[in-house]
Amino acid sequence: MSQAPILVLGGRGKTGRRVVARLRDLDLPVRAASRSTATLFDYGDPATWGPALEGVRAVYLVPMVEFVDLADVTAFIRRAAREGVERIVLLSARGEGGGAHPDQEPLETLVREAVPRWTILRAGWFAQNFSEDFLLEPVMSGELALPAGEGREAFVDVADIADVAVAALTGDAHAGQVYEVTGPEALSFRTVAALISEASGREVRYTPVDRDTYVAALSGQGYPDDTVRAVADLMEAIGRGAGETVGDGVRRALGRPPRSFADFVKEAAASGAWTAGSD
Repeated sequence: MSQAPILVLGGRGKTGRRVVARLRDLDLPVRAASRSTATLFDYGDPATWGPALEGVRAVYLVPMVEFVDLADVTAFIRRAAREGVERIVLLSARGEGGGAHPDQEPLETLVREAVPRWTILRAGWFAQNFSEDFLLEPVMSGELALPAGEGREAFVDVADIADVAVAALTGDAHAGQVYEVTGPEALSFRTVAALISEASGREVRYTPVDRDTYVAALSGQGYPDDTVRAVADLMEAIGRGAGETVGDGVRRALGRPPRSFADFVKEAAASGAWTAGSD
C-alpha cells in the first residue's frame, strides 16, 4: 500500500516551501497546496478542500488568522478530521510572555480536540521577513521606520520552524507537544539594522515612528487596510515587550540550539538577498 501524502498548506510560503523540500528530501509523499500551486487551496473556498485532503492523514496547517476568516479555518479543521486526518501540526503565534496568542487560542483548542496526534508551534517573528517579505523593501531603502520603540523580539529563522514541523509530521514523539519556537536571543530593531548593515555592506538604520505615520506609509504603498492594522498592531506589541521572551522549543524538539539572527543575516547576505537587482 502506498504511503498517504502529507498535506502542506501554504506550500509556497516561507515555512511551507521549506517543509515541502525537507519532506521530499526524506522521500516522503507530500502535497503542497495554496492559491498558486498545482493543488489549489483556499480557506474561503470549500470546493478546494476535498481534492487537497484526498487520502491525507497528516497536515501542516498555516492559518494566518489575521488575514483569513477564523470561521473558514475552523470549518476546514473539522472537515479534515471527518475525512480521516489523524495528525495536525499547527503553525501558531506567541502571545505576550510566550503563551497562546489570543487570536490563535481558539484554533489551538480545536486542533487539540479534533485529531489524536497534534503539535502546536508557537513561533516568534520570522527573521526572513527582512529578506523575503514586507521588511525587505525598507531594508533595501536603508531605513526601517517602525512603531516598535526599543522593544525586542526573539526573531526565529524559518529553517528552524521547518525542521521542527517536519519532525512533528513524521514522528510520534512530538504528539501532544506545544513548542515555543524562537531565536536564541531577543533583539531590538536597532540591533537588527546594525547586523544587516554589517553583513550586507549596505547602510540600514532604524527610526522609531508613531503608529499613524507607519499606517500612512503602508497605506500609501497599497497594502489593504486589514493588513495595515494587523502589522501595526504586531509592531506595537513588540514595542511593549511582547516578543522578548526566548522559547526553548527548538532545543526541546531537535536537541540543538536555534539558529541565531547573526547566522541568518550572514546566510541571507551571501545568497544575495540584499543585493540590488537580486529580486
